[in-house]
Amino acid sequence: MIFELNEQLIFPDPELADEDGLLAIGGDLSTERLMLAYQNGIFPWYSDETPILWYSPHERFVLFPDELHVSSSMRRAINSNKFRVTFDTCFDEVIAACSSVYRKDQDGTWITEDMKKAYMQLHKEGYAHSIEVWQADELVGGMYGVMVGDVFCGESMFSKVSNASKMALITLIKSGNYKLLDCQLHTEHLQLMGARMISRQEFLTALQKNS
Repeated sequence: MIFELNEQLIFPDPELADEDGLLAIGGDLSTERLMLAYQNGIFPWYSDETPILWYSPHERFVLFPDELHVSSSMRRAINSNKFRVTFDTCFDEVIAACSSVYRKDQDGTWITEDMKKAYMQLHKEGYAHSIEVWQADELVGGMYGVMVGDVFCGESMFSKVSNASKMALITLIKSGNYKLLDCQLHTEHLQLMGARMISRQEFLTALQKNS
């Protein structure tokens, strides 16, 4: 059963999501609703052709800092000092790049104009953050996400040169500010870096401890 949201700031129990993790439809992207969603392990994921869809997957793909694996080639890239990393210096540019970068096997983007505006507002209110990777004065990679206590819920990343997005992720993990990085959905390159699946309940427990 998929629940239809109205103007009330409430979500159904995440355990009621369907087999694909779809929990609810509708509502809005206000700061209050978005933060309520993240605090309960729920996130929006939709396109311009659909209403707002809210997901809570049965399993969550996450990375614990002490399980991070940095390959020897990536260590060399880090030690070369070819990248400079900053935090929260150009959030709008990072989300714009994430929405426009080409991704293999993906038709279009799920980062709609409404999504951009909503997350820019989250950033202004101190909930969403960006990590920027530079070569000289050019923005070549980065990522953004939402902070829930000491859990960082990663939303998207981009890379214009090899290893740039990995540099952003590694710097975030090694900052010591977060006990868990939520990657949401499985990707092979994040698995190679140490990410793994945990149950929804394990993830919700982590959120409740740290929010």
